[in-house]
Amino acid sequence: MEISGWLLFILLVQVIHGIGTWKLYVKAGRKAWEAFVPVYNGIVLMQIINRPKYWILLLFIPVINLFLFPIIWIETLRTFGKKSTLDMVLGVVTLGFYIAYVNYTQEVNYHANRDLTPPNKTMDTLGSLSFAIVVATLVHTYLIQPFVIPTSSLEKSLLVGDFLLVSKLNYGARTPMTPIAAPMVHDSIPVVGTLSYLQKPQIPYFRFPKFQEIKNNDIVVFNWPADTLDNMYNPSSIRVNKPIDKKTNYVKRCVGIAGDSLQIKDGIVFINGKELILPERAKPQYFYNIKLKSGSLEDIRANYEISEYSPVFEINNEIWDKPQLKDELIKNYNFEELDRDSLKSYVFGAVTQDLYNKLQMNISPTFFNGNLTFEKFEKLKTDSRIASIKRKINKEAEDGIFPDFKDGKPSTTNNWNGDNFGPIYIPKAGATVSLNKKSLPFYKKIISEYEGNDLKVNGDEIRINGQIATTYSFKQNYFWMMGDNRHNSLDARYYGFTPENHVVGKPVFIWMSWDSNGQGITNKIRWDRLFTTVSGTGQPQSYFKYFLFALAGYFAFDYFRNKKKKKQDNV
Repeated sequence: MEISGWLLFILLVQVIHGIGTWKLYVKAGRKAWEAFVPVYNGIVLMQIINRPKYWILLLFIPVINLFLFPIIWIETLRTFGKKSTLDMVLGVVTLGFYIAYVNYTQEVNYHANRDLTPPNKTMDTLGSLSFAIVVATLVHTYLIQPFVIPTSSLEKSLLVGDFLLVSKLNYGARTPMTPIAAPMVHDSIPVVGTLSYLQKPQIPYFRFPKFQEIKNNDIVVFNWPADTLDNMYNPSSIRVNKPIDKKTNYVKRCVGIAGDSLQIKDGIVFINGKELILPERAKPQYFYNIKLKSGSLEDIRANYEISEYSPVFEINNEIWDKPQLKDELIKNYNFEELDRDSLKSYVFGAVTQDLYNKLQMNISPTFFNGNLTFEKFEKLKTDSRIASIKRKINKEAEDGIFPDFKDGKPSTTNNWNGDNFGPIYIPKAGATVSLNKKSLPFYKKIISEYEGNDLKVNGDEIRINGQIATTYSFKQNYFWMMGDNRHNSLDARYYGFTPENHVVGKPVFIWMSWDSNGQGITNKIRWDRLFTTVSGTGQPQSYFKYFLFALAGYFAFDYFRNKKKKKQDNV
């Protein structure tokens, strides 16, 4: 729905309100025309039912208004003497149209000074619950949203099981595009699994003013641009074209902002020709080929807390060196030779059980691939038990690397992969780029999907909205989001740019951190990460003990205050 259509809808609602209530306005001592004036009629209605005028503002806030409308319908009916349970039920289930029935068919009296106290405990409970839901939804939608780290793409900067508070104010809060939706859930209702919202109506995208711009290295929560599937973690043939705000929430580090030129060389990110210097808290990880000369793999992995690793396989040279077989294994199973001796070769690849048995392979007891930070790498290479350690760097073209799509074969357009990529330009609002067959793949999705143009290509001819186009000017900013876990992250290298209208907010605080692999309750909680800030300089510092001190102080203060009050009352 365009803005004009949405405004027309709001005007229609106002007209319906006036038609259905004008007689009640007159009975309350107001003028009939006051029921028809948009916004003003709501102010007058709040005066009539003796409720705060700020409720009018809440009525224009999507999702919040879903809870407030029934309350206003019930309050209106009670103000005019219709306060039975049946009256209230009819007011809600008819979506307020029962008020129009009362307006035209019932002789009612206006109770200006009616008792605002709920008539019974049930109504009191429902009122309190409704108010709590309204406040919680308002905070969740426009201020602070809880978020949990679901994957290891940001290890070791953010850990799986970190519970974050995400500020929506920093980058500007968005109004929901789906006004009819369940509160405080995302795209689906838990347990039931059905969509949590109605596809229609939809309101135009709108973002409130932001307090800061996204900068290089900021960690950002955003809606996954590529999410058009029923479940991003379990892709299927089920297609769900989700509204922007209902696409799956994702969290990554913004390594490139609008207007930047980005390139990746041997896994290192370069922005505008200069190496991107990460903050101290950022701990990028890469896979390393690690070979032992003594000790055990289990001891090494335990000593250095290497939680992500994969085996290296041994295969007899007489089998591996068969040219036709080797070519097939490299092409179809991504086999890579890491090392060899006179009898066997050490290989890594997509090994199935059938392939393992057929090729008479063994898992190497002295060789494995481990995911390490630079800090752990420096420590590990000085360990006397290590024979060799080398960072894995992909030099070959990779299937599914942006701007190509995963189709079972490496890109023929660019010899790019996750370790060697670009350079590319990250679009900025107002900037203009040339369009041709070579540049179009990078901006095709932006033009057609993110910015809503009709794009048609016929040979060398490019038409946008029916007009031949040789250039294109971008309507919004875009960002390049990547995980710190460089070899285990589904990020911009595979799906491309993130539009600014997909930005959700800025993670600011870790209030809880749960290690599902920990032994026992006390070890499952990462105590050193409780109440830590996400951004900032230096290593994270937990403020949990200060919180406990403050909480204890509050309870002590409250105890002695109540004790003193009780003593005074007894005097």
